[in-house]
Amino acid sequence: MRPGYQKYIPFQPQKIENRTWPDQVITRAPIWCSVDLRDGNQALVDPMNLQEKLEYFHTLIDIGVKEIEIGFPSASETEYEICRELIEGGHIPDDVTIQVLVQAREHLIKKTFEAIQGAKNVILHFYNSTSTLQRKVVFHMDMDGITKIATDAADLIYEMSQPLIQSGMNLRYEYSPESFMGTEMDYAVDICQAVLEHLHATPDRKVILNLPTTVENCMPNQFADMLEYFIRKLPSRNCAVISLHPHNDRGTGVATAEMGLLAGAERVEATLFGNGERTGNVDMITLAMNMWTQGVDPKLDFSQINRIKEMYERTTKMPVGDRQPYAGKLVFTAFSGSHQDAINKGTQYMKESGSDFWEIPYLPIDPADVGREYEPIIRINSQSGKGGAAYIMEHNFGFDLPKAMHPEFGHIVQVETDRVGKEITPERINELFHQEYVDVKEPYKLLKHSFHETIDAEGHSHVAFQGTIQHTDTIFDVSGEGNGPIDAFFNAIKGEKMARFSFLDYSSHAITDGSDSQGVAYILLQDQRDGKKYWGVGLSHNINLAPLRAILAAINRAKRKSS
Repeated sequence: MRPGYQKYIPFQPQKIENRTWPDQVITRAPIWCSVDLRDGNQALVDPMNLQEKLEYFHTLIDIGVKEIEIGFPSASETEYEICRELIEGGHIPDDVTIQVLVQAREHLIKKTFEAIQGAKNVILHFYNSTSTLQRKVVFHMDMDGITKIATDAADLIYEMSQPLIQSGMNLRYEYSPESFMGTEMDYAVDICQAVLEHLHATPDRKVILNLPTTVENCMPNQFADMLEYFIRKLPSRNCAVISLHPHNDRGTGVATAEMGLLAGAERVEATLFGNGERTGNVDMITLAMNMWTQGVDPKLDFSQINRIKEMYERTTKMPVGDRQPYAGKLVFTAFSGSHQDAINKGTQYMKESGSDFWEIPYLPIDPADVGREYEPIIRINSQSGKGGAAYIMEHNFGFDLPKAMHPEFGHIVQVETDRVGKEITPERINELFHQEYVDVKEPYKLLKHSFHETIDAEGHSHVAFQGTIQHTDTIFDVSGEGNGPIDAFFNAIKGEKMARFSFLDYSSHAITDGSDSQGVAYILLQDQRDGKKYWGVGLSHNINLAPLRAILAAINRAKRKSS
């Protein structure tokens, strides 16, 4: 028995010389057409009802889509009624064009013309299948027979449209050679040229030639070759708007669309989140935001992506995947330690440099551009590194940990994630931080204290400290002097059993605003007996008290480790 893969016929690429599309760059947005309410809707297990379609339609308008395929009004009474409600209910803004789809069949075309009565701007989109496989398997027709189906439909559509156009309707035509990707390119040129002629296309009244990747069966670069070849050969190119309708059977719908734009396409039919038959249509959001990240205005507004996502999931009953580009729950999340560290450093760089450009590693887009938040960018699990926990403490709770402290605290958090075997929340990370560095009250505790500061004629400060400290059940007084509160306190405790600790580092900052702001102090001490280092953290509304609490926390941590 031969291997299963040998039953498939390889795609035969279109031969083309001196191709130019690889040297092109996308510099402007295409004309966007949403096919959510037709192609997307027909792919749903439970198609949208009228109210859901209306909500979806108005969301597309809010996004900025100007051409919206609303359905297949000749296919069912439900589709017909939805078309009439949009028109008669006044839902369509003057600058928005509705598009209706119809097969190249006489009775369906006549029903479609009934459905669009009273609309201001309409694209009448008709199609028939042209591919080699469809001609052989479905229609049992030669090329001339398939072409006649298209041109007969074009003649009828042109004839029936004249009274509507004369009455003031802005009615345009669109033709799709269905399964364009599976059609011989010379034949695709011939049938499209024939349709243009039968619709009396001119440079002033262009016809949309929509070239569907009905079933994706070749690589995106091969499609671009086909498209460039088609455009070169089409005699009435100046009378046509070249449109794309990519599906995603090979998972390369976005690449097919982008390369198609490079090859000369001017318009794209797409759906939100790529909903559509089988593996879906091309995702309008991904295409648009890819342009955005390259400094190109897509002319669509996805600044409130979460609202759009909520509407989509509710009306279609389809979930948006956690890794869906730009909109997925986890796409602005970093679990990897190296990624977290780079994001953290990128954020700091942006703050310090004042750069006008987005320059943060691993984040190709500013989450705020799609209405997302910075807080969930970094999340912590067993794969996270030293920078992730520090990032959470800064961006969620206001603690700007000294860089030298990051590895130690990161290890503490990683031990916890290994213990629980799953992601831990920012609240749990904050709890671990306080347990380890702040709420370390034994064996030493400062019961009361006072400072007396004098400043000499040269402006030098001299501070005297007096305080009472409790060690387990023993209470004793200490005193010391220094050039500041920390120095005075440290000198005071040197005479006790805490004398083995030397002072290495200190930093502080406010973590709340206002006149009653709370400050945090970070102190690093070294045990002179074994050289080990210990961080302590102190919190207080009193700027002098926070570092004293941090010193005692560091000492208590050392005592705890050695006991």
